[in-house]
Amino acid sequence: MDDPDNKPPTFWQVLHSVMAAAFGVQSAKNRSRDFSHGKPSQFLLMGLLFTLIFALSLFGIVKLILYLAGV
Repeated sequence: MDDPDNKPPTFWQVLHSVMAAAFGVQSAKNRSRDFSHGKPSQFLLMGLLFTLIFALSLFGIVKLILYLAGV
């Protein structure tokens, strides 16, 4: 039958892996799944998107704090 361990990671699994890797808490099981069944292009694109959103969020938070502080 279909072995669920042989399927490529879903969008949410890729997102979870990228976020976990960004913060340094990726599990060995997920890392093994990613390297054996995932496509590098998925992780590269998701990593770039995550980095962009993260950086823009930090920029927005700093701008908001400076605005609220009257600077």
